Amino acid sequence: MKRKIGNIAGAWILAAVLVFTGTAPVAGASSDDIREEINALQREEAALQAQMDALEDKLSANMEQIEAVVLQKQTVDQQLFLLQESIANTNEQIAAYALLIAAKQEQLDKARLRLEGLNEKYKTRIRAVEEEGDMTYWSILFRANSFSDLLDRLDMIQEIAAADSRRLQEISDAAEEVASAQVALENEKTLLEATRQSLQKDQLTLDEKRAQADALLQELVSRGQEFEKLLDESEREQQELMQQIAQKEDEFDKAAYQEWLASQPPQSTQKPDTSPDGETVWLTPVTDYRLSSPFGMRLHPILGIYRMHEGIDMACPMGTPIYAARGGKVAIATESDSAGFYVQINHGDGYRSVYMHMTHFVVQAGDYVAAGQVIGYVGNSGLSKGAHLHFGISYNGTYVNPMEFLK
Repeated sequence: MKRKIGNIAGAWILAAVLVFTGTAPVAGASSDDIREEINALQREEAALQAQMDALEDKLSANMEQIEAVVLQKQTVDQQLFLLQESIANTNEQIAAYALLIAAKQEQLDKARLRLEGLNEKYKTRIRAVEEEGDMTYWSILFRANSFSDLLDRLDMIQEIAAADSRRLQEISDAAEEVASAQVALENEKTLLEATRQSLQKDQLTLDEKRAQADALLQELVSRGQEFEKLLDESEREQQELMQQIAQKEDEFDKAAYQEWLASQPPQSTQKPDTSPDGETVWLTPVTDYRLSSPFGMRLHPILGIYRMHEGIDMACPMGTPIYAARGGKVAIATESDSAGFYVQINHGDGYRSVYMHMTHFVVQAGDYVAAGQVIGYVGNSGLSKGAHLHFGISYNGTYVNPMEFLK
């Protein structure tokens, strides 16, 4: 925008030089032709902007997909972490059961060895009794000296047999208990093995999901980079179009100004913007005025504070015509709370003039006005205490004392 304003200001200076020196402009395209070129460029820029908006929508949607995939990947990673913890815990349990099974196997082996040892001793004792020939159970019984001795011998034989039977049964029961515990441990271990296999299958599934998420994420990132590349290219193309439009606007301003000059009456019938010695002339914007407030610091009559008064107040009757102090292009014609209805004119050589507190204005922004042309009427709009014109002159953005320019 600053570059455009500078170009326009340069065009105004060139136009002013052409007018003041009396040099005829070189014939070229009409303002209508240039406007049509500008409209075509603006349509192209609008289509490009629509394309950029679509790219930005795609980029935004792609970013949402990336966020969703990242969230999905985080969820899978958490599930994998928990699953791996479960697999590790299951492996530890399987290892513990293997130790318990080994311990039970050791107990079972010892019980079986004891049982075999007792059986062997029992068989050895029986064989020894039988090999003695006369040391049979009958001979033991018949050797009894009395009936009571017989009973004692019978009790002894029964106690020996019962003791051998109990010992064999206890060892057999212990072996069966150990074997049963071993079977139970084997079953638990088998279940844990099945659980581990199931967990490993789940891990394979999650690994596949994670790989798919990684591939999709990489694809989305690549797609987003492509969208950003296209958007950057479109932005560069848009900048070029904007520069072309600004250049065409400059050409339009020059052509329109020349056409406006050509439509005016002969120069001798207009109020001059230059004096005979070539100096720029500023016309007094109103007649029959009284200087009610000069340029400089003052106590504001309404706000009641000291502030810079960047112009002069020219008190005169309501409805007094206001004339353009110099020719130029109307830059602003609007209303504000403080200035009321006001007009600003760009004179093309760094100077601008402003006219405030009108009842209304009769020009609009973009119009070309000649020196002495009526642009509005004195009023009391905005922050004002009575009918007057606030007239200001600025040079390159800095206000100067208008009384130094009025003749």
